[in-house]
Formats: sequence, structure tokens, C-alpha cells
Amino acid sequence: MKAGSFYVTTPIYYVNDKPHIGHAYTTILADVLARYHRLAGDTTHFLTGTDEHGQKVLRAAQKSGISPQEQADSTVVRFRDLWKKLEITNDDFIRTTEERHKAVVQRILSDLFNRGEIYRADYDGWYCVTCERFYTDRDVTDGLCPEPGCGRQVERIHEANYFFRMSRHQQWLIDYINSNPGFIQPDFRRNETLGFLRKPLNDLCISRPKSRMNWGIELPFDKDFVTYVWFDALVNYISAVGYLSDDAGFNARWPADVHLIGKDILTTHTVYWPTMLHAMGVQMPKTVFAHGWWLVGRDKMSKTQGNVVDPMAFADKYGVDAFRYFLMAEMTLGQDASFTEEAFIRRYNADLANDLGNMLSRVSKLLCSHCGGSIPEPGETGAEETELRDAALAAARATIESVKTMRIDQGLAGIADVVRRANRYIERQQPWNLARDGRAGELRRVLYCAAETLRIVSGMLYPVMPGKMADLREALGMSRKQPDFDGLIKWGGLKPGLPVAEPSSLFPRVQPQKQDERPPKEAKPVAAKPSGDAAAGPTPAGLITVDDFFKAKLRAARILSAEAVEGASKLLKLRIDAGDGERQIVAGIALHYKPEELVGRTIVVVSNLQPARIRGVESNGMLLAASSGGVMRLVTVDGDIPAGAPVK
Repeated sequence: MKAGSFYVTTPIYYVNDKPHIGHAYTTILADVLARYHRLAGDTTHFLTGTDEHGQKVLRAAQKSGISPQEQADSTVVRFRDLWKKLEITNDDFIRTTEERHKAVVQRILSDLFNRGEIYRADYDGWYCVTCERFYTDRDVTDGLCPEPGCGRQVERIHEANYFFRMSRHQQWLIDYINSNPGFIQPDFRRNETLGFLRKPLNDLCISRPKSRMNWGIELPFDKDFVTYVWFDALVNYISAVGYLSDDAGFNARWPADVHLIGKDILTTHTVYWPTMLHAMGVQMPKTVFAHGWWLVGRDKMSKTQGNVVDPMAFADKYGVDAFRYFLMAEMTLGQDASFTEEAFIRRYNADLANDLGNMLSRVSKLLCSHCGGSIPEPGETGAEETELRDAALAAARATIESVKTMRIDQGLAGIADVVRRANRYIERQQPWNLARDGRAGELRRVLYCAAETLRIVSGMLYPVMPGKMADLREALGMSRKQPDFDGLIKWGGLKPGLPVAEPSSLFPRVQPQKQDERPPKEAKPVAAKPSGDAAAGPTPAGLITVDDFFKAKLRAARILSAEAVEGASKLLKLRIDAGDGERQIVAGIALHYKPEELVGRTIVVVSNLQPARIRGVESNGMLLAASSGGVMRLVTVDGDIPAGAPVK
């Protein structure tokens, strides 16, 4: 990374309930990005906060029998406590009930109203309390909210309101998105926004009458109305860094480098927000990055289903750093990921306990036993040391690149691979035998090489696991402080003579619950006793009954994204829509199809297979393909058919 400046934001979170894993994930991701950029010497600003106005907050307060401000004041503490627990290093925390924010919102509203960008009109249509958004008749089916992941009952409303002329900026926004491909990421989210913009864009209702909802920032030009929560909330990204209050501070930080959001608020951040900024005459943020959802199996986490993961409890149970590592390593940014305790334990034991923790334990014990408890002189480097050195430095460079490209999971996979290589190196060199045989020079060379690899690994993992990596570095005689960035991409930074200590177990192995985690063997099919002419005898060998066939649910599925599986030349990881929400499958088709050739195709999948892990990647289904003579072709659907349609 080239030293410069970096401004990253999270969404500001509603204070109607306690934080969940979705809040934790976005905030940890922002923290990891901020820490990497600080490591690289960038002037970094990391903003998070809480969205404290709107109907959801008002209703939560009414349910608890307290005022909306009391609701906000009591709930915001939960977010602050969680961020402290998760070692979040935000530079600012903004609350939309603060005067510094409200004053900026009102000045923006006055300016837009005076320039004719805001007008008053009657509104008749549908309203979703959860999303706090209005919808037209064409948007709503069966009285349910059309927003993905919502689907709740909407209310019919007729009232006067104020509107922002969002439609005036539609063509400009289309042109801007097409001219700036990095503005909305990942690419398929950009296409999603452009698809939304194919229809005429309605003007945006930016007010609520106090007679119906009085919890919000009062309109400066009409005291009978408060500001729509989204018009209020989005402004936090600029009000917090000095817009209209500190020109020097604002110009030093804006535009934001990355707005991190969940995919459920894509429209507000890629349609509402840029049109607002354009009307205000403010430069666009560089990138709006929409990550996926955390699922339990194939289901989105929700309170109604009772499957929400409490990040505070999970961090208490398994440790903050391990929790941070799992979230960063498990999700491919932009796509959904599955969160289960079993998956957490598998990754924890494999990457952290068995590999990284075990390597530190072996190396530090050998150094204490055979090198006087200090880092030895490296001596001459052989072919195997050169190979491990090159792999460690390549992984460090790849990790830096993964931060730039928002593929942190790939960077972490590369670091984990280096740790496995180092453990194999130790197994081959057998330093315990070198010590027994009195081959002191070779022993010192091996232990220095292993310890130096740990130095580089600990530095690259420091932004993800700051506490545990500080412990690791201290065990090898280094400072617990943030490592020197330039030294992480150079070999030989570990100084001979540094005192080594045997640390307590860095990552104690977690014993999974006693159960067979392998998929159960499928029972042999037993044919139902047929009737009539078919009842001539048992089913011939090799044949199945119709009942057996219909156990497999074949569905049409649209491929949303495709990418290679790290370290597996034959496997592709596909994100598909099979009609019941997005899911991930792994398929052995990489030798026959490039990822970019697959996006948009409608294929046939077996949708009711038990989930399986293939090369450490969860797969929820199986596609159908035919092969002959080394050629493979996917089974696809002829013509336009919706995702999820049954294949008969």
C-alpha cells in the first residue's frame, strides 16, 4: 500500500434492539480495513455510530414505556460495549440525536428546499414500518413489503408530505455508475442497481407528519413535519467529518474510500445517497461495498426464527480474536456465508489450534530447550529455507493486495497455507533429532527460519487478531505494539538474541460436541409395494422406483456469481438463486468453464441435498452436467424460466 489517507464507514445501526452478528461483522470488517491501512502508514479515519430517529425506534420506546431518547440512550450503550469487547478502533462514533448532526441536516434541507429540490405534495400509497419506506401499488403484492429479506405487512397511508426530486437525477446517476465501475462493488451489485434504475425513478418522500410520527429532526421550513429517517441517517457520513462546520477537516477526509453496507440497504446507498449528494453539489464516495448476509444453513438470521447469533456471547465463549478471524476468513465479501458453531469449531481447530498455535508452541519450546531461550543466528540458507521464505513473503504481498481488492478471505487463506507449509518444513527437518545428534548449526537455521515465518505471519494477522498476535510476538521477544509494516515484506527482521518465552497455549483446542459430523449414509431405497400390473415382482437390480426419483428435488437455478476455490484446480464456487434465497454450491467444472462464462446462466440443481464441505467450502446443492470424451456440458434450461421452477 502507498501511504496516503483512508476513510471507511459502517452503516449507522438502529437503536431499537441489541446488536447482532450482522452489526458485528460489518464493524469488525471496517476495523480490519482500518488497522491494515494504519499499518501501512495511511492517515486513517474510521466512523461508525447509531441511527436514533424513525418509527422503529419510536415503537420500541412505546413498547418499553419510555421516551424515544431514553430508548436511544439505553440501547446505544450495548453497541459501545460490544465494540469495546470486539476491540474496535473507530475514530469517531456519531449519534443522529447529536446537535452536530441535526444542525447539518437542517442546513442541507433548507438549501435544497430553497433551490426547488424539495416540494410539498399529497401522497397515497403503501408504507413499510420495518424498512421505513413508501411503495407504490406496482411495487406491492398481497400487501407485503417487496424489499428482499423483509416481506412484512405494509400499511396504506394517505397524507401530505415533502418530496426530494430524486427523479431529476436519474439519468445522471445511470451515467455516473456506468462511467465509474468501482463506485458500486461487487460488480453484480452494480448491475442490480442499474436494473433498479431501468424503471422511472420516483421522487423520494423525505418527511413524516408529526401527527403520525414525531420522533425525528424537525423540517426547518415546516414545524409540523420531521425528516424521513433515511434522509437524516445518510447525512452522518459527511456531518461527522465536518461538512458545513469544518471545511479543512471535511476536505482532508472526504470523499469516503469505502462505505461498507449490507446488501439489504443497497438501494438507499446507491440511489438515494448519490442523488442527494449530487443535488447538494458534494463529491461522490469512492466505493459503496455491499457484503452478503450471515445465514444459518440456508436461512437468514432473524428474531422471528430464533436463530440470531449473539456476538457478545460467542466472543465470550471462544475468544474475541478467534471470533474476528472466523468472520473474516469464512465470508467471501459480497456473498452470503453460513454461520454454524460446528463450522466455527472446525476452522478454529484447523487454522488456529492445530496449525498456528501448535507451530508457535513447538518452535518456542525448542528455542527454550536448545538455544538458550533466545532467537539464534540464522546461519546459511538452504533450498528449503529459500522456498519457505519466498512463500511467506508472497503471502504477505498477497494479503496486502487482498485488502485493496476487498478479498480478505483470500489473503487469510494464503497466510494459513504458509503456516501449514512451515509446519511441514519442521516435520521434514526434525529439529528435535538435529538437537539429539548435536547438529547445532542446522538446528539454529531451522528454528530461525520457522520463527521468522511466525514473525511475518503475526504481522499480517495483527489487524485481524490484535490481541493474540501481540501474545505471539511477545513470545518471540518482539514488542506487543503494532508491527513495522515495511519489515513484514522483508526477510530477516527477527533479530538474533531476542529473549523467547514459552507462551501458554495460544489457541487451546476446542472439543466439538460428541456427534458424528459426517453426513449419514443414505438408507438403501425400499420400493413401495406396487399395485395392479406393476406388482409382478421386486424392482430389477439397477432400477429405481418413481418414488425414489421424486426424493430428489430438481430446480432451475440462476448463477449469480462464480469464482475459483482457493487451492483446488477443478472446483468453482457458485452463488445461485434457486428460488428459496441465495445459496452456495461447489462444482468440479473449473476445467471446462471460466467463472465469467457462467454468470447469468440458468442451470438445473438438486436443491435438497444435505449440505457438505468440499475442500473446506460449504456446498448446499449439486448441479447437473453431462460428460463424454473429456468434454463436459451443463444441464441448462431452454428459454426464460424463473429461478426455483421445478424440473419435471
